[in-house]
Amino acid sequence: MLIDVSANIGHWPFRQTGLKTCRELLGNMDRYGVEISVISNMNGIFYKDSHAANEELYREISSEKRFRGRFVPFAVINPLYAAWRHDLLVCSRELKFKGLRLYPQYHDYEITDPACIDMVRCARDEGMVIALTVRMVDSRLRSWMDLSSEWILKDVIPLIREVPDARYMILNVSGGIMLNDEDTALIRGTDMIFDTSGRNISDLGSLLKKYGNDKFAFGTHSPILDYLTGLLRIEALADNEADESTREMLRSGNAKRLLGI
Repeated sequence: MLIDVSANIGHWPFRQTGLKTCRELLGNMDRYGVEISVISNMNGIFYKDSHAANEELYREISSEKRFRGRFVPFAVINPLYAAWRHDLLVCSRELKFKGLRLYPQYHDYEITDPACIDMVRCARDEGMVIALTVRMVDSRLRSWMDLSSEWILKDVIPLIREVPDARYMILNVSGGIMLNDEDTALIRGTDMIFDTSGRNISDLGSLLKKYGNDKFAFGTHSPILDYLTGLLRIEALADNEADESTREMLRSGNAKRLLGI
């Protein structure tokens, strides 16, 4: 079984992408044998009121019976927006979203902003998973209106240190993934997973030894990245790096545990 923990629908304003709808994404999931995808609506990164994108996503998932059980929705919410608490509670309690995706760089706040910390704690108390995307797109080929700098893994550590008892997903790690001993211990002690889409997950065998077999899960970062690279990193593991039980954890087991599905 495959669970993709890092898919998206919606539009990206600076490049053409496919899989803009649940229908298109489901076709690709069936093509590659993905049973469930964790998804959010990229439109929420750019809307002034990001909650409108969550409502779009909810309506789309509700529009066809075949979508139910195949998609796990995550909300996109900006903690600088005055109604963020209301929107978060609506997403959690009424729309039944499983998690929250944060975009500090795009929404123009620091990851340690008190409003961000407050929102993460609220999401934690609602039982939601917190997802942070280290890179959305490669900044080397960008519009002049897009970000000019990218995160590396250590940039998300301050939030985890502030709220260590939340559950986290760290997605598309394409910058530096190595941490000092103190931060490595923090990661190992936190209930979290990295997805396998990021460029710096290429040596997955070594990373399993460093962070643990329970810290990684299949992810595509679709539609920005392709469907196969994240899976090949799992299937290419040597027998002395991962047995079949560990591979199943990476394909779906770790995602099930973190998401409670």
